Amino acid sequence: MEESLKLKRATYHLYTFMISKLISTFGSQVYAFAVSFYILQLTGSATSFATNLLCNILPRMLAGPFAGTITDRYSRKKIVIISQVATTLAITGLLIYTLTSGLSLIAIYTTTSILSLTSMFSGIAFTSSITGLIDKARIQKATAMNQMAISFAAIGSPAVGGLLYGTVPIPVFLIMFIVASVIAVILESTMNFRLFSEDRSSLEEGEKKESMMQSMKAGLRYLRLQNSILAIIWILLLINFLFGAYEVGYSYILIENLKMESQHFGFTQGAFSLGMLLMSFYFSGRKEVKFPLLVSKRGILGMGAVMGAISLPLLWSMSYWIMFSYYMVLMFSFGSLIIIVNTPLQVMLQKSVADEFKGRVFSIIETMAMALIPLGMVIYGVLYDVLPGEWILLLSAGMLIVITLIMARPSVIEKVHPEIGEKQSGRVVEAGSVAR
Repeated sequence: MEESLKLKRATYHLYTFMISKLISTFGSQVYAFAVSFYILQLTGSATSFATNLLCNILPRMLAGPFAGTITDRYSRKKIVIISQVATTLAITGLLIYTLTSGLSLIAIYTTTSILSLTSMFSGIAFTSSITGLIDKARIQKATAMNQMAISFAAIGSPAVGGLLYGTVPIPVFLIMFIVASVIAVILESTMNFRLFSEDRSSLEEGEKKESMMQSMKAGLRYLRLQNSILAIIWILLLINFLFGAYEVGYSYILIENLKMESQHFGFTQGAFSLGMLLMSFYFSGRKEVKFPLLVSKRGILGMGAVMGAISLPLLWSMSYWIMFSYYMVLMFSFGSLIIIVNTPLQVMLQKSVADEFKGRVFSIIETMAMALIPLGMVIYGVLYDVLPGEWILLLSAGMLIVITLIMARPSVIEKVHPEIGEKQSGRVVEAGSVAR
């Protein structure tokens, strides 16, 4: 195919990918909103609600390594489409069950587990295919637009869910999700997942001769040789654990300690999504970040500062409206910083990981990043019951900053980006010549 035609096709992929992601994410989040409210209204039990969350997290953690291996061995387009079709069938099955037997917790838990698996397979296959769908010059734009779609859905889905819940029955929510999923399947079927990638047919045949376990071990061996990626994985692992302080504490502090009204609390959450959206829009238009790990490091340090700042209204009294405005600004900054951390790292990984290992590497990163989240939730849940929230946040923020400074120290940054060292040595030489 001529280069100009390939670039036109890549532009089509760029916007189709975003629209598909927006539609499917919006449908799934409206569904999740309705199901969450239904569980709480039906049972009034936090345990039942937490069980549904566990059904979403646990299957992803257990099947993650296998998903990566399967993604590298078989057609990624087929995996994306089969996953989306399976999502449609799962929701259709739940709809039929609801209309014939009524909605039950077991049916919800089963569907949530299936959706967790299908979204994981689809997500890893799509992430692994970006360099095949989009030309290298626009990988950052594609990554940022993907984040924009997620942010749009995060802002719009609670509003739509809130307007509809209580006025329409649950089957209507399920039908909305089915329609969104079918549209996503149609859009994804029109995309060429190998537009910019080498022909994988011979490679896939060779990989299929390996057992699943051998293929997984090959992925781990490849990853062990990628020092920069290993550094990122360890940083993500520890950050996600420490962010349990925010995940558990933010709602608890604002609602229980500071007595913020639920509507205003919702506005602060909206500011978080707005920050993500606007920063994603910025990254979609700017040139590619030159030193991704350095930019992400600064973003993580900023997130640590914001996490510590959440505790300040507990230490110094503020009027209600000043406190509300303070958290609006804080959460907008937090959402922006998450994109500053994620987008450069994702672009760096897309360009540095070999295409035949992308599925395995991205699945390992996702699994490792999620590995300590449940433990963090449990530990911080206990800590908030026995210790003042402000000290938990300040200590966790301090640990986050210290760990980041150690694990992403200048020597590590220079190994990933040798140009920084060369740039600095050039300045030294230049300064020396001036002195002479």
